[in-house]
Amino acid sequence: MKFKSILLIDDDEAINEFHEIIISQVDITHNIHSVLSGQEGLDYLKSQGTYNDEENAFPQPELIFLDINMPAMNGFEFMVEYDKLDKEQKAKYVIVMLTSSLNPDDKKESEKYSDIIDFLNKPLTKDSLFKLRDRILL
Repeated sequence: MKFKSILLIDDDEAINEFHEIIISQVDITHNIHSVLSGQEGLDYLKSQGTYNDEENAFPQPELIFLDINMPAMNGFEFMVEYDKLDKEQKAKYVIVMLTSSLNPDDKKESEKYSDIIDFLNKPLTKDSLFKLRDRILL
């Protein structure tokens, strides 16, 4: 099984490109979209309206990978605004926080949000993507 759409939110363009390549290689989604800030992520989610099928060029994401440390709006500030969105504007399944931080407080903070189901270190790996897909879709 595949996700219909994955949204990457990370201010590092190179890491977004790397993650797009890894996600494409493991072939777990039909569509990947990336944005460079939390605000762009919110704007994307708000602009998509309700979830649509594969015919929609930019379907509502089923899975969001969210960086924690971003300027202007970090991942946790994004989550505060994300919680205010209508249900149909949110990801169908889950949000996975991504970090390069070793700070255990980040993990504790992520546990405060019910929409966050996992906390992974960057960069994504094929193995972590397969495990995540199997846990969610199978």
